[in-house]
Amino acid sequence: MLSELFINGKWQKPSTPGTIDVFNPCTEEVLHRVAAGGPADVDKAVAAAKAALPGWKKVGGAARGRFLKAIAAKLRERAEELAKLSSRNNGKPLAEARVDMADAAASFDYYAGKAVELEARQNSDVAVPDANYRSQLRLEPAGVAALIVPWNFPLVTTSWKVAPALAAGCTVVLKPSEITPIVELELGRIVADIGLPPGVINIVTGVGTVGAAMTMHPDVAKISFTGSNGVGARVMQAASAGPKSVGLELGGKSPIVVFADADEQLTAELIVGGIFYNAGQMCSATSRLVIEKSAAPRILERVVAMAKNLKHGNSLDPATTMGPLTTKTQYDKVLEYIAKGKALDHRLITGGGKPGGINRGWFLEPTIFVDVPSTSPLWREEIFGPLLCVQTFEREEEAIALANDCDFGLVATIVSSDSEKAQRVADAVEAGHVWINSSQTIFVETSWGGFKASGIGRELGPWGLSAYLEVKHKTTRLQA
Repeated sequence: MLSELFINGKWQKPSTPGTIDVFNPCTEEVLHRVAAGGPADVDKAVAAAKAALPGWKKVGGAARGRFLKAIAAKLRERAEELAKLSSRNNGKPLAEARVDMADAAASFDYYAGKAVELEARQNSDVAVPDANYRSQLRLEPAGVAALIVPWNFPLVTTSWKVAPALAAGCTVVLKPSEITPIVELELGRIVADIGLPPGVINIVTGVGTVGAAMTMHPDVAKISFTGSNGVGARVMQAASAGPKSVGLELGGKSPIVVFADADEQLTAELIVGGIFYNAGQMCSATSRLVIEKSAAPRILERVVAMAKNLKHGNSLDPATTMGPLTTKTQYDKVLEYIAKGKALDHRLITGGGKPGGINRGWFLEPTIFVDVPSTSPLWREEIFGPLLCVQTFEREEEAIALANDCDFGLVATIVSSDSEKAQRVADAVEAGHVWINSSQTIFVETSWGGFKASGIGRELGPWGLSAYLEVKHKTTRLQA
């Protein structure tokens, strides 16, 4: 496993000696140690990205697309190896890590095509009302992009940022999470193997001082951050000194709205998957169940049975269907929320502690509280763990009001056999992405991002590419 910084196409030791322990959350043991970069290393990385920018812009979209295709091919070639590395580092079951690697490769493939399309539509004519003038549109890269990614989906969020940035013609300084940096460092090996020009991608591992140095650097033009709202606010504040273009993908406290006419088995599967996949460590977790009162007892009975049937264990064991929390800090945080729920006399119907028979690892049982009031911190605050809160409704308008009574607006799920009603509720819910009778399937062609406190801007699809582009018009007066 790699441990140095990847700057200007070379592996380098940090300016100041130091390492960061990386843990296996299934065993609580140190899995690896990576370099602890600092502000001086950020300076080197940004300088390398700035020097590479003119050449990377000049090669054109077709050439950039070929490099992106080559990255996608390498990700698929090494998919099983990378999935195992990710599984050991993040703690998610191997089956989930395999999905992550496929998603990452798909992102590079998609934006390879977008790079080619971008070149083809440069200098396109824009209709203007005066025949004496011609106006043309160009879309140009924003410049050096600082990309800061979280720990819950290693390489997935990274690909959502790196692929469109490179397709647009930007060069990149990437800060992986210090908690799950192993697979992101392998991306450095991949881009070196395919001959990507030095400086186009630079990877600096480290703690918060690295991210802060990136956001404040005068030669960074674009910042894309995924993480907590608290850190996101600091990113915005640091960027305002520039100013710089900022994209933020932040938290969520998303609803799953279930009507009594829904298929019971499908509903139970969607509820369980929406909150217990990746041990609930998802900004998109549908952690608030808003369910029609008449259906609640029989649906919850199925959900509890399915939750109890989830198998905890080593993430590489094929029998494991639910992994641990990724960090001790997150484990303790979720336990604190469970204790709050009990202290507030919220009704606990399953879970609440460590699974039986497991002595090591940051594992927690799937946990469900019912009849949780809207004023409760369990209902209102992002917990980022396997904890579901439940409220019931009797009227459609009440369901919509409950779903929207939230500071966040990232995603929502609607479950109903009445397609007209489902579409109507989906239109009324304040969220950036709404699933109807579906698992949380994310296609790279669609958008990702949210309303309200869930962030600024969109990733994926053509909107993800636009985030790294600046608009230029050329208007010429024609000779008579």
